[in-house]
Amino acid sequence: MSGKFIVFEGVEGSGKTTQIQQIQSWLQRCRLLDPATRIVTTREPGGTALGQQLRQILLQSTDDLIQDRTELLLYAADRAQHVEAYLKPLLAAGAIVLCDRYTDSTVAYQGYGRQLDQILIEQLNQIATGGLVSDLTFWLDVEVELGLERAQGRAAHDRIERADLSFHRRVQQGFTQLAAAHPQRIVRIDASLSPEAVSQQIQQVLQARLQDWYGIEFA
Repeated sequence: MSGKFIVFEGVEGSGKTTQIQQIQSWLQRCRLLDPATRIVTTREPGGTALGQQLRQILLQSTDDLIQDRTELLLYAADRAQHVEAYLKPLLAAGAIVLCDRYTDSTVAYQGYGRQLDQILIEQLNQIATGGLVSDLTFWLDVEVELGLERAQGRAAHDRIERADLSFHRRVQQGFTQLAAAHPQRIVRIDASLSPEAVSQQIQQVLQARLQDWYGIEFA
């Protein structure tokens, strides 16, 4: 089987991490999949050893003076390393990769949120990915206020979460525009529901895609 690259996107508190873990377990229980198929989870930033260091700078730094273009370039560096050192080898080996954030986050956060030049972002994404595009992207759509309320329950708030409400609303607008522009690749999931209900939505979409990709039929 050829590998598949599945990305989870959304604003803060949309539940991406929870859903990736649940969907990984669900896929591992799918006996119709080849037992040799690896189901791998990863994230951006931070999917490689270098990426972990960049993640610390980008998200955990208490220095809010990181310039917007500096931030953009650091995310691009993380992605370039992630794609070449981790994603491409896994996909070439036939793995199903579940990734927490990818290029759409850069468009939404740095393009819409930071209001940086979209053409520049597109060029950087192309350089960083070498043309690698997700086979499927789940947009976990939740109202910004609800997402931030959920995020408040975490032990610590990262640098992005501390941004003002108008920033997060622009990010949400970015995801909305991306979903409208790429309906074949991006599937909207109502993430305001319970984690179990959200997982059910994702599983229904994946069942159809697995059938298309691999000829797998679910009872």
